[in-house]
Amino acid sequence: MLLISQFLLLLLLLPSSISFTLLPPSHSRSLSLPTTTATTATTTSLSAKKKVIVLGGDGFCGWPTSLYLSDKGHSVTIVDNLSRRNIDTELGCQSLTPISSPQTRVNAWKEVSGKTIDFHNIDVAKDYDKLLALIKEKKPDTIIHFAEQRAAPYSMKSTKGKRYTVDNNIGGTNNLCCAVADSGLDVHIVHLGTMGVYGYGTSGGEIPEGYIDVTLPGGREANILHPAYPGSVYHATKCLDA
Repeated sequence: MLLISQFLLLLLLLPSSISFTLLPPSHSRSLSLPTTTATTATTTSLSAKKKVIVLGGDGFCGWPTSLYLSDKGHSVTIVDNLSRRNIDTELGCQSLTPISSPQTRVNAWKEVSGKTIDFHNIDVAKDYDKLLALIKEKKPDTIIHFAEQRAAPYSMKSTKGKRYTVDNNIGGTNNLCCAVADSGLDVHIVHLGTMGVYGYGTSGGEIPEGYIDVTLPGGREANILHPAYPGSVYHATKCLDA
């Protein structure tokens, strides 16, 4: 989890002038950045404190990420609809490790660190106006998007679970993108993906990054993205909002 948090920290601290583009393998080795300009910009950006909104900040990825960023001195706001807790109640189960309420968590963090994390109970997939208002109020540099129903088994367990997973995951990501556009702000969005979009089995070899060479029907050669092969409703949503 620490490695994930460190990677996210690097992404959110990169200046807007630096972007990533998915290139075919033939171009990957020729990609370079102006050393002096890039290094100077990155160093300046790394020393600056950022305003970050963590969607799904009550979850098993969101909470430790929020703590890590707060500990580094960044201003952190958590947004969560507590759906994970509600699903536990629905299924009649609970976490193996006791999990305190969001209010207790943020109060405990303030007590041990002296730092404040704001918490807002907002359903990203349904409460569009509240999400947009929060973005306009906080004016974040970065929004980290963890606000998705993340359990493949739950997404296949019942019609309710399937419908909720699609509505929440696809609707939430679309609302986030629309809200950032409507806010008129220049906001980085960091979205968590999963290797599960490529299926549970094996293609007989390593899955390459980026593009692959294929021969289409009729013998025509082409260079395409590696095809997805999701094995659950959850993983299908991760293909659609990637």
